[in-house]
Order: sequence, then structure tokens, then C-alpha cells
Amino acid sequence: MTDRAAAFGNPDLGVEQALADLEREKRKLREVSRIWEEGTTTVRSKDNSFSMTFDGRGELTDLTFNGSKYRSLPPAQLAHLIIETLRQGRNQAVAKVQEVMGTGRRPSLDFAGIASGKVDPMEMVNSLLGPMLEGFGLAEGETGKGEEERRKNG
Repeated sequence: MTDRAAAFGNPDLGVEQALADLEREKRKLREVSRIWEEGTTTVRSKDNSFSMTFDGRGELTDLTFNGSKYRSLPPAQLAHLIIETLRQGRNQAVAKVQEVMGTGRRPSLDFAGIASGKVDPMEMVNSLLGPMLEGFGLAEGETGKGEEERRKNG
């Protein structure tokens, strides 16, 4: 039986499932908050001429040049190494969050997308609460139906 079928057959099952999903996601979000506050990721450039440190949110917090090798690099090559290392570090930092969050039961929960600004947090909330709202006949697009019918009937 799917979540949707369970919600329509027994609204309490839909509510219970939505609340369990919500609690599970809240635990994950607490862990993500910890990573954001305490986590760091350090990566080295391919040629080891510098390293970059990122906070738990994937923001660059430190750039350290190792020796003077970077001075002998052509500017275009140094710029390429900086951009490449920056991407690598951000991806690793976001991957730590994604590892905690996993893919979840619902494919619309993309926490790496939220962290990077590519996903709307309200879509995530709606996907968590959707089954509970369906159980009450209040799923997206249905919220006005009951009011509409009340006006028609009377």
C-alpha cells in the first residue's frame, strides 16, 4: 500500500507517516546544523602549491600557499588551479551534508540542492507535509475544494 493509498484509506496512517518522516528529517537537520557549525574540509591543489579550507557550508575560510611554487606558475594555470580546487572543496563539504541527509524516502528532498541554493526549501517542507495534508483532504491544489463545495451546497 502506498503512502497516498494509506492516507486516503486511513487518514491517521498518513498523519503518522508524515510525523515520523518529519521527526526523521528534524534529526538529520540537527546533524547538518552541527556540521555547518563545526565541520571543516581542507583540500590541496593538484600540484600541492596551495591548500584551501572550507567551513561546513562549503564557504572558503582559508587559503594557504605551500612554499613559492605558485609564483612560478603562469597566471592562467594558477587561476585554473584555484577554481578547480575551490570547486573540489565545495563539493566535498556539500557531500558531507548529503551523506548525513541521504536521499530520504522522498526523491524531492535534495539537501545538497538546498545548501547550494538550487532547491526551494518550501518544496522540501511541502513534500514532508503532503501525506499528512492528503489525509485530511488538504493536499496541494485541494485546499480550496471543501470551501468551494460548502458555498455551492449552502
